[in-house]
Amino acid sequence: MLVTNNLGRLRLVIQNIHDRFRSGLRPIPPNCDTRKWINSLFAFLFPVNSDKEFQEAEIEKLQEELKNLLTPIFGDPDRVSGVVYTLFEKLPGIFEELHRDAVRILHFDPAAHSIEEILAAYPGFFAVTVHRFSHELYKQGVPILPRLLSEYAHSVTGIDINPGATIGQGFFIDHGTGIVIGETCIIGNNVKIYQGVTLGALSVSKELADVKRHPTIEDNVIIYSGTTILGGNTVIGHDSIIGGNVWLTESVPPYSLVYHKSEVKVRSNIGREGIDFVI
Repeated sequence: MLVTNNLGRLRLVIQNIHDRFRSGLRPIPPNCDTRKWINSLFAFLFPVNSDKEFQEAEIEKLQEELKNLLTPIFGDPDRVSGVVYTLFEKLPGIFEELHRDAVRILHFDPAAHSIEEILAAYPGFFAVTVHRFSHELYKQGVPILPRLLSEYAHSVTGIDINPGATIGQGFFIDHGTGIVIGETCIIGNNVKIYQGVTLGALSVSKELADVKRHPTIEDNVIIYSGTTILGGNTVIGHDSIIGGNVWLTESVPPYSLVYHKSEVKVRSNIGREGIDFVI
């Protein structure tokens, strides 16, 4: 009897907490529907199967699915229709940007043998594709959904690009795992970034939410793996090369070569006893 009474009180307490918690929340679209939509959009834009014919009905289906995602967020049918119309009106331009991204990868990555391989197997290209659409929704003032899209790409690829980041044409992420690109980051054209790069903020203060907190990377810059570049006033000048494992919190002029110099010593003839590490 005591256990039953305790369970009853526990249910009441939890129900009360849930009611208060839910009262401050706005509705959000289900994650599964969000992921399904972006995957369907990707498959529609880049049909790797060459036998698949273009179907106009697919556009209508994608538009209707996006409306369903936006309806819980806005409620207002006119606002929802406006966002959907604007996104699909800009679809040809976004597609052209993505095509340039893919062509750049093909031209500059010796391991890339075909466009089909890039579309089907390059995590960097998928992450950038998702970003270009989430960024467009972000610019339209759509809450929640852009972040759901970017976090899906993050979970699949290990590449974390905030929807607010502005990224130019011909963007190339090589390998990609562990890349972080912050909300107010600005990246120019023909930029190449390797795995483990962080383009972040010097401070995480909430008061700086409306301030540019992340660096600007100008055109034709290469940033090698493990590098961290921080600060809203930090500008990496065009045509610069930033070597691996560099920590930067200040600007560098165009045509710079920045690298971290470390010393590695090699000892020989240490004998059979040596140094036995257990890892």
